[in-house]
Amino acid sequence: MTSLLLDIYERLYRRFGPCRWWPADTPFEVCVGAILTQNTNWANVEKALANLKQEDLLTPEGIRALPQDRLSELIRPAGFLNVKTKRLKCFVDWLWERYAGRLDLMSAEPLASTRDELLAVHGIGRETCDSILLYAGNYPTFVVDAYTGRLFTRLGIIGEGSGYEEIRTLFMSRLESDPALYNEYHALIVMQCKEYCRKRPFCSACVLQEICNFPGN
Repeated sequence: MTSLLLDIYERLYRRFGPCRWWPADTPFEVCVGAILTQNTNWANVEKALANLKQEDLLTPEGIRALPQDRLSELIRPAGFLNVKTKRLKCFVDWLWERYAGRLDLMSAEPLASTRDELLAVHGIGRETCDSILLYAGNYPTFVVDAYTGRLFTRLGIIGEGSGYEEIRTLFMSRLESDPALYNEYHALIVMQCKEYCRKRPFCSACVLQEICNFPGN
């Protein structure tokens, strides 16, 4: 299984090259982006982030000091204003209370305990949590999303309906514990599913065609 997962990675890397994820100027921007991108597209998140940057508020201190109604106004492009405002506030409150608002202090703690703590924060699900830990904290944790499930189900590597933790464990038990590898692999999966392994797949030009048994291939 390890050799197959690495073969897939290498094929995707040759096709797409380095993706240089996550697109952000600071680790804290990664965290805010990971929360805002829930149930919306990235273009809308970029508008919300730009609003915060324009006001020089894209910091733990800035978000913490903002009144909720003002924060909602600034992140309006990302949608679900009340929900996402509360989630951002809860995340920043946790970061402040637990780590004095410093992501570098968070990143110095063990992965397992930090992940458990973050998952207990209101509105932080598994995908958001692992995105924050990997891309902002440089932890060796694999991010699983809908694209991951789609691609690896079609490849026959996981079963239909496999759960988040099952898929995450598959990657983390078979691949080297390397944040850079997990970072690039997740980004490549997203690129592959946006270009080829769509809901209606474009199999004829796919670089994984010869190792895929999906009916549309």
